[in-house]
Amino acid sequence: MKKLLAVAVLATFSTMPYAADRVLNTDIVIVGQGAAGTAAALAAGELGAKVVGLEKKGIAGGTGNFSEGIFAVGTKMQRDYYIPLTKDETFKKIMNYGHWRSNARLVRAIVDKSADTVDWMIKNGVKFEKLTTNYPGGLYTWHIYEGRGAGWINLFQKKATKDYGVQVLFNTPAEKLLMKDGKVAGVIAKDKDGNKVTVNAKAVIIATGGFADNPEMMKKYTRFPNTDGLAQSGKNGVGIQMAWSAGGGKEGLDVQQSYRPGPRGVGTTNHVSATAKQPHLWLTPGGDRFCDETIMGDWPAAGNALERIGGQMWVVYDNKNLNSMKHDGIVQGVGVMVPIGAKLTNFDKEWPEAEKAGWAIKAKTLDELAKKTGMDPVKLKASVEQYNRAAEVRHDALFAKDPQYIFPVKEGPYYAIKSVASSLGTLGGIKVNDRLQVVTDKDEVIPNLYAAGSDVGGMYGDSYDLLMAGSTIGFAVNSARIAAESAVKDHNINKK
Repeated sequence: MKKLLAVAVLATFSTMPYAADRVLNTDIVIVGQGAAGTAAALAAGELGAKVVGLEKKGIAGGTGNFSEGIFAVGTKMQRDYYIPLTKDETFKKIMNYGHWRSNARLVRAIVDKSADTVDWMIKNGVKFEKLTTNYPGGLYTWHIYEGRGAGWINLFQKKATKDYGVQVLFNTPAEKLLMKDGKVAGVIAKDKDGNKVTVNAKAVIIATGGFADNPEMMKKYTRFPNTDGLAQSGKNGVGIQMAWSAGGGKEGLDVQQSYRPGPRGVGTTNHVSATAKQPHLWLTPGGDRFCDETIMGDWPAAGNALERIGGQMWVVYDNKNLNSMKHDGIVQGVGVMVPIGAKLTNFDKEWPEAEKAGWAIKAKTLDELAKKTGMDPVKLKASVEQYNRAAEVRHDALFAKDPQYIFPVKEGPYYAIKSVASSLGTLGGIKVNDRLQVVTDKDEVIPNLYAAGSDVGGMYGDSYDLLMAGSTIGFAVNSARIAAESAVKDHNINKK
């Protein structure tokens, strides 16, 4: 037993090298060890299953490592804060937001599981800092945990290995499903040395995180494939394609997790970038205003508006606005990392690199700003004039923007930040039922095959739902727990 645990601990932190092809036998094999895969491994291990996890990278977590909090409704934290939101209200809000194009039974299962999942995380050592929302006037469903996602993911990895003997093979990407007599019977993978690893299993859970790093799939299935995919390296859709190869249906392929527009490839904590994530004056590449800029707080709406004009804009503000952001603080938070009221004290230090990179422009006059950005000077000046007039009369006759967020552009120097449509990943692909069993397009169950997290479609309707803050991680962890519980029950795996 000690030898087994020693090997398992090694698997958690490094690749397990083998001199030749290897065959493993287990109850459940989990493809991917991001947030969903990690949660599924611990949940299945707790229930007595023998578990093998496969991870293409050298560490666990994926983009889940950068998450800040998890969606839940009906928790003790919410009761302590006197938050009256109920599960029924939450379910209806989610379904109405997606115009009832979501899988209603799946949504209900996730909502009903969410409070218990927070309790489960606390029981397993996760500490929560606070309850909040991530946009003005939002619902308080976002439970912020200590250490960001990496904290609980590393904790769960160690706990699964030490307490339940879960074996994780890193640098070992899955390649295809193992089929026997027409049924899913495991996974075939390859380790870093090119050796074949065959994992025979009673059940397979797919949790590979979507397909945002697969240009061909992005072009074929999404409405706007040229989004700035933040931290999406390696998400090539292999898990989705594996499920399809076994007859799994397709669902939700066009839905992306729209994020705040910003400079391409720039981190969210950059203070120059943070100025672009405010409700300042937004202009098309030609210089026309095109929306109510307060939709920055509603990521899907901001993404839709920006995608419609081609996916790129200039965010314009003047020196007075900049000084306010530096000394008084910003009015639109960038998550909990650069919250509302944060003073952009790093702006001057980070500006030279931003300007050199070409996404940050400074000019003494509007004519000079037009020349440097390529905007039409006539359109630029007309847009600024309309915007300043709206600020003066406290009414935006064009797009009905809340006047408290109309900051006039009058005092040079002027600044323009090139921003693009952004995405935190894809949110669909595999069709499942409310037990997270993979099903065909006709809702017939594919025996022994389950899926969780961003590989799965059905949680969202026609767009990502920011209504429930923390919903992506919430779906990942809750769907993972349900998938693990379903697999254990379906295959009569008894708790040891």
